[in-house]
This record gives sequence, structure tokens and C-alpha cells, in this order.
Amino acid sequence: MSLHIHIAHLTTPTNTLMQGLDLRVAPGTVHTLMGESGSGKSSVLAAVCGTLDEALQWNGTVTLNGQRIDTLPTQARKVGILFQEDLLFAHMTVRENLLFAVPAGPQPAREAAVLAALADVEMGAFLHANPATLSGGQRARVALARALLAQPQALLLDEPFSKLDAALRERMRALVFGLVQRRQIPALLVTHDAADVADTQCLTQLRPPGTV
Repeated sequence: MSLHIHIAHLTTPTNTLMQGLDLRVAPGTVHTLMGESGSGKSSVLAAVCGTLDEALQWNGTVTLNGQRIDTLPTQARKVGILFQEDLLFAHMTVRENLLFAVPAGPQPAREAAVLAALADVEMGAFLHANPATLSGGQRARVALARALLAQPQALLLDEPFSKLDAALRERMRALVFGLVQRRQIPALLVTHDAADVADTQCLTQLRPPGTV
């Protein structure tokens, strides 16, 4: 599976955020986007997953595994995303949060998928925990498990490590990047952290149009 993003131009009502962007993300690879605030980093992710603000206009294409997906509704694109906030449902246990993401099917198979996902992120002992009782790092791992349970063919990472302390950032980075490589899915990471860049294979620095 590979991800190809081509943006001829991306504009607000008053100015151009970017033009001529062409990214190709190989399977198992994390490609990093960096740039100053307002350079359009998160808008690239929104264009990929189909949540771009209606005030923004863009001309381009997004292709995943050889299929154009930018014309599909968000839920049909098979793209997962992790944000700075874990966005876990407070009224659900860890198990219920994860089952919410598992595709429809026989219940025993869905339950087994949840257990396997928790094992992947080293959270097997927290199946019935309330998210409010978890640390920030534990909640981040549950959010990662939930994103992967939806069986995405690509993963978008919108500064998901930024609110963790240095030690947790390093551990979560290794966990996420390792899972991306093992599952051989393309991942696109937006970050301001130079340490993230050191652990990724590819970097694109976004600059306002007309700058060098």
C-alpha cells in the first residue's frame, strides 16, 4: 500500500497556503511534514481524510494503493488518524472504546481483535479500565489501538506525541513507527519536534508560496 498526495494549490479566501506539493509515501514508511504555523500542514491531513474546512479550496488528488480516494466520503477512505488529544469516549471502558472501532462481524472475532490490539500497545491489563483512570501515555496507546482496529490502509499523525513528556514521546514514537513498519502501511506525520524527524525516513518542509 502506498499513499500519493498531489496538491496543485490550496487556498483560503484571501491567500494561497501551498502549491505544487507532491508527496509519495511508501508502505511501512513515516513521512514527516514540518513548517511554521499556518503553512497548511494540518490542512494536508484534512485533504487526505476528507475533513477539509469548507472555507478552503484545493485542487489535487489523493491516491491510496492505486485508487483515488479524494472523491470518496471520509468513512470510505480507509485512512486512520491520531490527534494531539486522544478523543476517547469518557462514558465507555477501554474495551467498549475499542469495540466501537472494530468492523462489523462475529462478536468473538471482534473481541479477539480488541485483545490483540491491546497486546500490540502493551495495554492488555486495562481491558475494563475507565479512561479517566489512565495516564496520558496509556490513553495515547489506547487511542493508537483504536485507530489501528479500524484496519486503515494509511495512518495520519497530527502531532500525537506533543503533549507527552520526553520519555513517553520517545516510547510512543517507537511504538507507532514500529507498528507502521510491521503492518506495512504508509504514515504521514505533522510535527514541530526535531526528535520525530530523526526517527522518520522522509521529511518535507512546507514553506509559503514564493519563498525559497
